[in-house]
Amino acid sequence: MSQAEQDRRIDYIEFPVTSVTEAKRFYGAVFDWKFQDWGPEYVSFEDGRTNGGFRQEKSVSRGGPLVVLYSLDLEALQKKVVEAGGKIVREPFSFPGGRRFHFTDPSGNELAVWSEKEPRAR
Repeated sequence: MSQAEQDRRIDYIEFPVTSVTEAKRFYGAVFDWKFQDWGPEYVSFEDGRTNGGFRQEKSVSRGGPLVVLYSLDLEALQKKVVEAGGKIVREPFSFPGGRRFHFTDPSGNELAVWSEKEPRAR
């Protein structure tokens, strides 16, 4: 996509984190994001569609816009979030169009994951 096509679209998402190293470990383990270090207090990421960064801060507070990610397998990704050290702050729930859950990363940022698919029968 050219820069002209990016006009008035979200171009970059930046998260405050208490540890750049921990952010790389967590998001790499859960979402397979790729990283570029820009010094000890900043790293950029690429998820294949959106670019962003993690900046080192002394503390992080929840709130503000909610970043919502997509997954083909909601339950499997929820398990990966927990195994990597994330905390589920809102269990999976249905909404028009699908299901989603909310989690916090190790720094305390709240994100959500959604899928249009129903859970697998057990």
